[in-house]
Amino acid sequence: MKLSTRIALAVGVAVVLLVLGSGWLLIRLVAAGLHDQQDRLLRDRAATVARDARGLLQAAAADRPPAVERARERRLYNSALDVGIRLIGPEGTASGGPQPKADVPLPRSAPEPVTVRDGNTSWRAMSIQVTGPRQGVDGTLWLFSPDTTSEAQLGLVRARVLTVAGLTAPLAALLAGAVATRASRPLRRLQQRTSGLDPRATTTRLDHSPTRVTEVDDLAHTLQTVLARYDEQAARTAETLATARSFSAAASHELRTPLMSMQTNLELLTDHPGLDGPEREEILDDLRHEHRRLLGLLVMLRELGRGDLVEADAFGPVDLAEVAEASVADLRRSHPGARISVTGEQFLPVHGWEPGLRTVLDNLLANAVLHGCRGSEPARVDLVLRTAPEPQGATAVLTVDDHGPGIPARSRDAVFERFHRRPGSPGSGLGLTLVAQQVALHRGQVRVLDRPGGTGTRFEVRLPAQGRDGKAVTLPLRRDWMAGTAAGVAAAPPDHPPTTYPEYGGSRQ
Repeated sequence: MKLSTRIALAVGVAVVLLVLGSGWLLIRLVAAGLHDQQDRLLRDRAATVARDARGLLQAAAADRPPAVERARERRLYNSALDVGIRLIGPEGTASGGPQPKADVPLPRSAPEPVTVRDGNTSWRAMSIQVTGPRQGVDGTLWLFSPDTTSEAQLGLVRARVLTVAGLTAPLAALLAGAVATRASRPLRRLQQRTSGLDPRATTTRLDHSPTRVTEVDDLAHTLQTVLARYDEQAARTAETLATARSFSAAASHELRTPLMSMQTNLELLTDHPGLDGPEREEILDDLRHEHRRLLGLLVMLRELGRGDLVEADAFGPVDLAEVAEASVADLRRSHPGARISVTGEQFLPVHGWEPGLRTVLDNLLANAVLHGCRGSEPARVDLVLRTAPEPQGATAVLTVDDHGPGIPARSRDAVFERFHRRPGSPGSGLGLTLVAQQVALHRGQVRVLDRPGGTGTRFEVRLPAQGRDGKAVTLPLRRDWMAGTAAGVAAAPPDHPPTTYPEYGGSRQ
């Protein structure tokens, strides 16, 4: 059923109900007015005939001649005119004029007019007490006025109300239908524009011009939002499938070498059960090393895929100093010989994803411990946390310094690429890729510098404490770290202007 038809039916029904309700109220008011008119008549007649009624009772009580009583009775009836009279006294009842039958029950008294029914006929009746100067001259005077005129007038009003309701209902429905059809024209145009949109088959989206009809414009905005969210979810689904495929390809490619090495060592142990102790121990050490490498690769690949799939609602207020404290504590337990110093601010709030920020700190600190020492000297790592004011807003800065040989300037971009490892490195080649991924997710920057004051490497990470204009940090549009490299997040050194890559949220040389 069309909307205009629904409106027409609703208006037609509403008009009928409104007319009937108004008619019922009108009938009540007319009935009250007619009864009030009759009641005034009864009261006027009661005041006029009360004296004559008293005279009749006195004549009856004094045993006056019948002619005197009949004369006073005629006077009583004449003074009542068109109102019925019933006088009930000690000597009997005298009645005359229009009134209900004698067997119709009357109330005990009716100082105010009431309605009395005699079959299908109704009467307005009232009573007054008649008293005389002598004992025995007491009685009740009833006055009756037929209610037929009121009933006829009320019947006429009822008929006219029903006639008006019957005529106005279809007319109001037709008029409402015409008005609703014209008023719903913007809605029909919107329906025609949206009926051909299929987000699965076409990229065409709703192009809506404001109609100045609030409901239609709001509906169009809602449809545009729904279609945009559909596109976003479709893109995220495609990214998720690409991430899964990339994870599978990367895992199969990177795990093939350690698995084949482990298979070769296991075949050697199987084919040569009598190997000497040193040779057997060397093979077992190699197996343990490959096992650790496999486990590390799987963990890193899982974390890389996790970062590609994280959603914006996982982000919230995080104390970077607290995350750093927990990461340093774990590193000290796993590397008790390393000398790690932490300086800077004790409270450094950022808007971020706590597991991702923990990944950044864990991998930077682990990288500094593994690659930041010389010879047999214990690794030395310096972690500094501070806040730097910038035009866009406060920025959280963390630096990790090691005392190793350093990284040449020409190789600094390559350290963030997937599976990039220096010769002899025990790592998976994904630790710094994870750092770059998480920094990009947080719309930050990471850069590799020389350690001030000596040899070594400094990793500097800058994270916005909040988004521009006080808004929360938004996620990058592109997240394909399982499929691509980390290029695009390394920041240029201070003497080179950075080039921004919006899809990653960072910059590089």
